[in-house]
Amino acid sequence: MTPKKKPPTVSERAESINEHLGRRVKKLRALRGWSLDNLAQASGVSRSMLSEIEREKANPTLAVTYRIASAFGMGIAELIETSERQAAIQVVRASDRGQVYRSDKNCQIRTLSPLNLEKDVEFYEVTVRVGGELRSTPHFEGTREFITVEKGNIRLESSDDSAELGPADSATYRADVPHSIINIGECDAVLFLVDIYR
Repeated sequence: MTPKKKPPTVSERAESINEHLGRRVKKLRALRGWSLDNLAQASGVSRSMLSEIEREKANPTLAVTYRIASAFGMGIAELIETSERQAAIQVVRASDRGQVYRSDKNCQIRTLSPLNLEKDVEFYEVTVRVGGELRSTPHFEGTREFITVEKGNIRLESSDDSAELGPADSATYRADVPHSIINIGECDAVLFLVDIYR
């Protein structure tokens, strides 16, 4: 008879949440292209504390966690919730403004995958305005992006390589190097983007 696995202690559970929070904050910050200083400014949490959290060395207070969650447009539960507690079906509504990561004169990025899941694949709808561009710093090592153009024309750049894409064209490229999506057409470009982390 296989012995029952002992449930985690309070200390072990707290440590697991801190590890999860550190990974989540680092990933969300990278997805937005934010530096630690950017997140510190948006959240009001010091850069040193954020660095400790991302390195899973800190035990942040509820107030600190709330400030970080608010900077990402989330509630605390969304920020710290782990995938094993999710319902079988999660719906992302078109009207949910919390799913919009970024919206400015250059582009709008809306995530089509739930924000509160710890995952290796993320799915986005990106609108690049006329004359706009989306320039990204390198993501985690081994990250690749897959892109399909729904509307418009873009130039895709990854490191020193580039390619022009139009409607229904698709491409995959390294995202662990500087990469850019540039609207070269006469209308807003709409595309679907998938990030795959290794």
